[in-house]
Amino acid sequence: MTDCIFCAIVAGAAPAVVVAEDERAIAFMDIHPASDGHLLVIPKAHSADLLAIPPEDLAAVTLLAQRLARDAVDEFGADGVNLLNSCGADAWQTVFHFHMHVIPRYLDKTRDRLHTLPWTPDVAGDRDLISALGSRLAATV
Repeated sequence: MTDCIFCAIVAGAAPAVVVAEDERAIAFMDIHPASDGHLLVIPKAHSADLLAIPPEDLAAVTLLAQRLARDAVDEFGADGVNLLNSCGADAWQTVFHFHMHVIPRYLDKTRDRLHTLPWTPDVAGDRDLISALGSRLAATV
């Protein structure tokens, strides 16, 4: 992809602070961090999003993200970690090369600029709708 910034990073044609890589995945610091130590982990081969990435690349990205989440807790003193993927523009995806955010979380809010979830997790949903949607998905597997 000639216009993909993440492909340019993989090719060495765009700058990045690379922290880890293997034959399938590469991790680098996010230049628009939500918290201190925010990283992006991507497959080296271009895939637009979660629906397009081959299973082998998804596994490599996920395993590298897990390793870096542990490292963020150990090295940065993070109190927790969020892994985030956005799939599609309506789900906040802005770079259309699959990527996983590794976002260290801190009790010290001077190090953490995320303050709320985008939904309220303790508000119950419609049980009939939940059941109906669950049944639809279960019928597809």
